[in-house]
Amino acid sequence: MKKALIVLLLAALVVPALVAQASTEAKPVELVYTMTAVPTDAHAGAMMVFKETVERLSGGQIKVLTYDSASLFKQEQEVSAVVSGQADITATAASWLTDKSPWVSMFTAGYIFKSYEHMTSVLNGPIGAEVFDRIAKEQGIRPLGAEYLGTRQLNLVADKWVKTPADLRGVNLRMPNSDSWIFLGRALGANPTPISFSELYMALQTRTVDGQDNPLPSTKNAKFYEVTKSITLTNHLVDSVWPAINEKKWQSLTAQQQGWVMEGVKAGIAYCDGVNLKAEAELVQFFKDAGLKVYEADLDAFADHVLAQYLASPYAKSWDKDMFDKVTAAGK
Repeated sequence: MKKALIVLLLAALVVPALVAQASTEAKPVELVYTMTAVPTDAHAGAMMVFKETVERLSGGQIKVLTYDSASLFKQEQEVSAVVSGQADITATAASWLTDKSPWVSMFTAGYIFKSYEHMTSVLNGPIGAEVFDRIAKEQGIRPLGAEYLGTRQLNLVADKWVKTPADLRGVNLRMPNSDSWIFLGRALGANPTPISFSELYMALQTRTVDGQDNPLPSTKNAKFYEVTKSITLTNHLVDSVWPAINEKKWQSLTAQQQGWVMEGVKAGIAYCDGVNLKAEAELVQFFKDAGLKVYEADLDAFADHVLAQYLASPYAKSWDKDMFDKVTAAGK
């Protein structure tokens, strides 16, 4: 009787502990994913693809909590929120990671990438892995890949084929009003003219400026094609967004869990890139149907000229020249 009582007492102590342990082990890992993009943006869609993929592959062991439209953090707060652990993942870009890693500014330069293929092969390949690992060590936030946002192209009031930078001599090209944008406009060979986006349609219509540069979807949505006659595909800025995770959170995941996360990232990239590439391909025909001439520039001539301007400027002083050479060589 005494032995039976002891056994019952031990069971009463052990069983709750085992249940509590099992409960703890069964609790899913939560990943808080924040971004400023609205649901209709391709990279917001990519976030939902990431969530579905990770939760499905993990069998519920990882739960992704998604917040779009800056509902959790404003864009300028996102990197610090992830670094501090207030959020786990965000969709960021090179321009937001330059303060503590100045060398990353090379990825904001015109023609650092010549094409979508160049960008994705670099950032989603071995070079990108090296870049992202270094950022993780320096900042505590680890980019996991690069999703394609679009490529900026020239759009002129006149029917003009811009083959090389020399063809932009004397062209008043609207640029956003910041030093880095003005520098890019000058490096392209144009006379950069700062005008706000909200005033740009009227500026094109009245020929206050001779042209503007934007990704094709922006040119369509703002109806600039109504007051312009040509587009030249210069590919001067191939834009991307980088899903990035808190480094401590990343290291806390098992190898299997990291694998699930990376499969989610790859699925998101495939979705985002597919949507934006399809849109751009269709827009070329849209502009042709709207009566615009669509030309192709000499990309090598533009890239050589623009990058030479950057390399001779103060912007390049912080760049990692060996990394720069790797990136540019990958596009040849």
